[in-house]
Amino acid sequence: MTHRWTVPQADEGALRRFAEAVALKLRAGDTLSLAGDLGAGKTTFARALVRALLDDDAAEVPSPTFSIVQTYDTPRLALAHLDLYRLSHEDEVTELGIEELRAAGAIVVEWAERAPSVLGPDRLDVALAEGAGETTRNLTLMGFGSWADRLQRIEAMLTFLDRVAAWRRSRIHYLQGDASARAYAKLTLPQHPGRDRPRQPSATRDRGGAATTPAGEFVVVSNEGAGRETALLMDWPRQPDGPPIRNGLPYSRIAHLAEDVSAFTAVAGVLARHAFAAPAIFAADLDQGFLVIEHLGERVFGREIAAGRPMLPLWRDATDVLIALRSIPSAALDGAPVGFGSSAVRRLPAYDIDAMAIETELLLDWYWPMMKGAPPTVEAYAGAAHLWSALFPHVSSHPPCIVLRDFHSPNLLVLDGRGSDPKARVGLIDFQDAMQGHPAYDLVSLLQDARLDVPPEIEAELLDHYCRRVAKGEPAFDEAAFRLAYAILGAQRNTKILGIFARLAKRDGKRTYLAHIPRIWRYLERDLAHPGLADLRTWYDAAFAPALRATVPTA
Repeated sequence: MTHRWTVPQADEGALRRFAEAVALKLRAGDTLSLAGDLGAGKTTFARALVRALLDDDAAEVPSPTFSIVQTYDTPRLALAHLDLYRLSHEDEVTELGIEELRAAGAIVVEWAERAPSVLGPDRLDVALAEGAGETTRNLTLMGFGSWADRLQRIEAMLTFLDRVAAWRRSRIHYLQGDASARAYAKLTLPQHPGRDRPRQPSATRDRGGAATTPAGEFVVVSNEGAGRETALLMDWPRQPDGPPIRNGLPYSRIAHLAEDVSAFTAVAGVLARHAFAAPAIFAADLDQGFLVIEHLGERVFGREIAAGRPMLPLWRDATDVLIALRSIPSAALDGAPVGFGSSAVRRLPAYDIDAMAIETELLLDWYWPMMKGAPPTVEAYAGAAHLWSALFPHVSSHPPCIVLRDFHSPNLLVLDGRGSDPKARVGLIDFQDAMQGHPAYDLVSLLQDARLDVPPEIEAELLDHYCRRVAKGEPAFDEAAFRLAYAILGAQRNTKILGIFARLAKRDGKRTYLAHIPRIWRYLERDLAHPGLADLRTWYDAAFAPALRATVPTA
C-alpha cells in the first residue's frame, strides 16, 4: 500500500510545517528517507523534524555528514539522523547498527540511495528539488506500508489548516493525547512585531451558531480565533465499527462511544449555550474529522495538585459545576445540533443497563486473565452478570441528566480571570462521550479520580456538600437513594477501569496505566463497603484476594 503527495513551491516556513506534521505521526520503528541534490534542503527538513520532536527551536542539530550518525533522546522516542553520503560501499552500513537504532526508535536517512538495504517496507520517502524561486522547494512524499495512511492524514490536516486563514501560518506542536484514537496538536502563531494577521473568509451563520463558506463545504465558526495566539487542533478520523460481540453490535455501539468529531461539537454546543466553560470551536471539517478549538491552557487539575495546590478548593468548584449541570433540560440533550454546516441533530444516548453491563465485563475479559493467567469460567461471567443486574435498576430509574463520563483531573482546567462562578472558572474538555444518565456517575469520577489519590475525608466532605446543595434546590431529592447509586456507579466505573487499564497495557502497549491499579482497588473497596453492595463484595472477595489487589501487574 502506498500514497503519493506532491507539493510544489514550498518555502522554508512550509517546509518546516511539513516536518512538524511528520513529527506528529512519527512512531518507533519508522524510517524516513530524505532524497535530493546537494543544497536541496534535506538537512533543513531533518533539522526541523528534530527540533519539533524536541519541542525546542533553539536546539543544536548538526549535520551528520562527517559523524554519519547523530542520535537524539526526545521526549517521545529516540531518533537517529544518518547521512550516508560518505559511504563508499553498501556493506559499510552494517557497522552502523541501523537495525538496533530503528528498534530503539526511528531513523532519518539522507542519501539512502548509497545503501538501499536500510529502507524497509514501512517508511516515508521525502524527495526535495529546487523550485522556481531561490528559497522554494518542490516536495514529493511517498508513504509505504503504514505510512500510506499516515501520509494521507497529514495531507488532509495541512489542507484543512491552509483553509483556516487565522491559523494558516501557525506552528504545529505535538501534544500528548489520551487513551483514545484522537490526536491533538497545539497551534501557535509566529511571534514577531508587525505580524500580518490574515482575516477569516466571509461566512454566513447556520442554525447551530457555526459559519459556512459560500461553497458550504468547509466551516469557519467565528473571527474570534483570529485574535488568539494559540489554539488546539483535534485530529479524529471517523472510527470504524469493531467486530460484533453481542446481538450483532460491536462494543463501541453497546457502550455508546462517540466515533467522530460531530459528537464533540454537539456536546460543546450544549455546554456553551448553558454558560459552561467548554472550548469554543473556531473551525471544523466534520467529514475529515478535524477541529480547531480554543486552547483553555495547561493548568489541568492534576498538574495543579502536583505543583502543591490544595485539592479541596479545586474539587469543590468542580463539584459545584456538577450541581449546575443538573439544570440542563432534557430537551437540550435530546436535540443537540451538530452545527457547522450540518443539519444533523444528535440525541445524547442513554447510559442504559446494556452499556453499564458491557463495561463491567472488561474486568473479566482483560484484567482477570492478566492477573490469573487464564480466562474466567462461564460461571464467573454468569455470577458477575447476575449481581450487577440486581444493582443497575437502582441507577437506571433516576431521571436522566447529562453525564460527561470522564469528569476527572486530566479533563478539568483552572481558568483564571473569568469571574467567581465555578461554571466559568472550571474548563471542561474530553466530553464527546457524554450521555444521559445518573448524575452520581460524574461525581464518583471526580471524587474517586483514577489518576491521583483523593483522600476519603475529601470524598466524604464533598459528597455531603453535593447532597446538601441539591436537597436545598430540589425538595424531592432522595439522599439515601443517591448515595446507593453513587456506590453502585463507583463500583461499576472502577471495575471498568481495571479492565481498561489492563487492555491498554496488553493490547496497546501502554503499560504506564498499570501503576494506577492499586489505587482503583482502594476506591472499589470504598464502594463495596456500602451495605447495598454486600453480595457484590462477597463475589470480589472470592475472586481477588487482598494481596492480588495490591499488586501492580506486569502484563
